[in-house]
Amino acid sequence: MRKLIAFVAIAAASSVPACKKTGPGEYEVQKPVIGTQTETVTTPTISVGTETTRVEVPKVTVKRDTAAMQIPTVRVNPAKKKY
Repeated sequence: MRKLIAFVAIAAASSVPACKKTGPGEYEVQKPVIGTQTETVTTPTISVGTETTRVEVPKVTVKRDTAAMQIPTVRVNPAKKKY
């Protein structure tokens, strides 16, 4: 178990110097193949800003109308008591 941990630590330490910055946003990376193969990797750039946009909002008007409305009514006639 200790040999495995030591091997992982050595592998991690040896992989760190495999990257080298070559320019703004560019890194040179060595691939672990038979021997080594070097490639240049370009990192993406991000631009953040704001834009002004004009939005047209429709004007909504409400027409008031007074009209006669029929309201339903309920009348309950109690039953006559028969004694």
